[in-house]
Amino acid sequence: MKIAPTLLLALLTGTLSALAASGWQTDFAAAQTSAKKDSKAILLDFTGSDWCGWCIKMKKDSLDQKAFQEFADKKLVLVEVDFPNGKKQTDAVKKQNDDLQKKYNVEGYPTFVLVDGDGKELGRHVGYLKGGPSAFVEKIEGWTKAGAKK
Repeated sequence: MKIAPTLLLALLTGTLSALAASGWQTDFAAAQTSAKKDSKAILLDFTGSDWCGWCIKMKKDSLDQKAFQEFADKKLVLVEVDFPNGKKQTDAVKKQNDDLQKKYNVEGYPTFVLVDGDGKELGRHVGYLKGGPSAFVEKIEGWTKAGAKK
C-alpha cells in the first residue's frame, strides 16, 4: 500500500499537533525558560510510558482528564521524563532524562516532581494517586502553597 506524500505529511503534522496540544514537552531547559517567563512551576513526570502499568493508569485517570489539563494550562509547565522500552528518543533526550533522574534521585515510576523555574524541588509524589485529577490538583496546590511560604 502506498501513501501519498501529502497524506503522510498531513498525518505527521496531525500527530505532532496532538502532542503539542497535550501540553507535555520533553525539553527541560525550554520548560525552565517558559516557567520563569510565565511565573509557573514545572511538573516533571518520570514515567515508563509504554510499559509501566501504574504510569499508564495515572495518565488515563488523571493527566489526560480535562480538569487536570485546565489546571495545568494555567499553573504548570509539563515535562515528560520518559524511560520507554519501545518508543524512539533522541540521544539528547535520553541523556537529559538520565541526568534528571539522577538529579532528583528518582528510583521508581511514576514519580512526579514539582520544581520552580530554577529547578528547586517544591514537592514530590511517588506512585499512582487515587482520586483522579481533583486529588492530584489538590496535592500540587499544596506543594505550591508550601513553597510560597518559604
